Amino acid sequence: MEELNQQPQRGRLSIWLPVIIACSISVGIFVGNYYKGLGGASSQRPGYGNNKINAVLDIIDKKYVDTVDMHRLVEATIPHIFNELDPHSLYISAEDAAAVNEELEGSFSGIGVTFNMQTDTILVISVIKGGPSEKAGLLPFDRIITINDSVFAGRQVKDTEIMKLLRGAKNSTVKLGVKRGNDPDLIYFDVTRGDVPVHSIDAYYEVSPGIGYIKTSKFARNTYREFLMAIATLKNQQCEAFIIDMRGNSGGLMDAAINMVNEFLPGNRLIVYTEGKAFPREDIYSNGTGTCQDVPLIVLTDESSASASEIFAGAIQDNDWGLIIGRRTFGKGLVQTPIELNDKSQLRLTIARYYTPSGRSIQKEYELGKNEEYEMDLYNRYMHGEFFSEDSIRFDDLPVYETSIGRTVYGGGGIMPDIFISRDTTGYTSYFASVINSGVLYRYSVEYSDQNYKKLAAMENAEELQKYLEKQPILNDFTNYAATKGIKKRMSLIEISGKLIERQLHAYIIRNIFDENAFFKVFQQDDPVLLKAVEVIQEGKSNPVLSN
Repeated sequence: MEELNQQPQRGRLSIWLPVIIACSISVGIFVGNYYKGLGGASSQRPGYGNNKINAVLDIIDKKYVDTVDMHRLVEATIPHIFNELDPHSLYISAEDAAAVNEELEGSFSGIGVTFNMQTDTILVISVIKGGPSEKAGLLPFDRIITINDSVFAGRQVKDTEIMKLLRGAKNSTVKLGVKRGNDPDLIYFDVTRGDVPVHSIDAYYEVSPGIGYIKTSKFARNTYREFLMAIATLKNQQCEAFIIDMRGNSGGLMDAAINMVNEFLPGNRLIVYTEGKAFPREDIYSNGTGTCQDVPLIVLTDESSASASEIFAGAIQDNDWGLIIGRRTFGKGLVQTPIELNDKSQLRLTIARYYTPSGRSIQKEYELGKNEEYEMDLYNRYMHGEFFSEDSIRFDDLPVYETSIGRTVYGGGGIMPDIFISRDTTGYTSYFASVINSGVLYRYSVEYSDQNYKKLAAMENAEELQKYLEKQPILNDFTNYAATKGIKKRMSLIEISGKLIERQLHAYIIRNIFDENAFFKVFQQDDPVLLKAVEVIQEGKSNPVLSN
């Protein structure tokens, strides 16, 4: 979700910020007062009689045959109201608000491990560097047997229940009983919970000599800082061109996207503008302080690139400052502002639309209250063949706009790529779908890493580990393992999917031992979209030109 009131570069934001705050406070006071009055049957509750909803609730509370949990009734009613609005306005209950906000806040308080409930044991997959667990002495592939003296081995426990126990207030302590290797005795650790970062830059590395690759998964409060660190690291490695991968990035805070675009554009270039019924047009310009204004740039997108990702891609495309490669983006051009109510629940209310520099509204069509149809859009695109052929997109029906140099671009829903690359289905078979959808491929990689951890961890780097794995009969071992999990061996299909399965197994195992950078280097070795981006930069064709 995007936040309108978090943009330092707005020209006239200071004028409207008090209005936004005032509206938020008014809504909060109204709902808060209502909640305070739910316990009694007084007809003096604030707002009752002023509108039909309050009047109906009041009548139910006072006259209904049975006692009704009014809090539960209100919580069930509010989402129905929001369902009658646009597809991106929503109500978030107080119970869910904290978890929803963690992704955008960029951190939470916990012990700093990733884990997997392997069979009936909590298996630590990785320990975050510098985090509470590393400081306490936990290691990858330790098994957590007890949490605060309660035994969690030998029984099935939901991941959500484990997370609730491991997370907690900052500086609080959780006691863990850990089994390490073949040692029969438990090792006990008192781990003091602390801030654990939620990273939004998944990976960054030199994908080809002189070309830096940065993978983004969301736009959160820490994203821009992480992005600057990635840029600085890659520049130190002599990277002079960049590929920004926003495939699968569903968006987040608008500020992060704006600040990232600002790193590439020269001064006084329009990045985005917003406009709504209660919010006059606001233009946001680059300030000329960016550190990458003269570098070749490619942005990768797909049908899951949405919201703030589309702000970034649209600004680069309309300013002719780089090329977009991949597939048409999702098409979310609505701006939400968060409004917190007195009980800590939240409204994410759409208050404006955003437009790219050429004037395009990226938002695809929708009808109020018909969210199910809206949610079927990607499926309909898939069935129509858009993921596989650019010719399936009918440009004749779309509004036409021009970039800064006069190139034709289209509105009406999403950012159209400058270079279309169809979805890669090489190696895809029903067998591959089965091992992916069942989770068997991932589970095997965890078990293999666990059973061979000492040998694998002794490798000096990911390249050495990959060479080792390529010599092992992992594919045959995996297909035998999958068969024990109910996925029958189908040799003809395995022959087609073998290379793809093997590469993904190698990537997951390497990630278990090293990091995300090592994972993506292997996972995306044959990625046609990334390979095309590298090719375009190497050929010196990343600068948009006006076709004759």
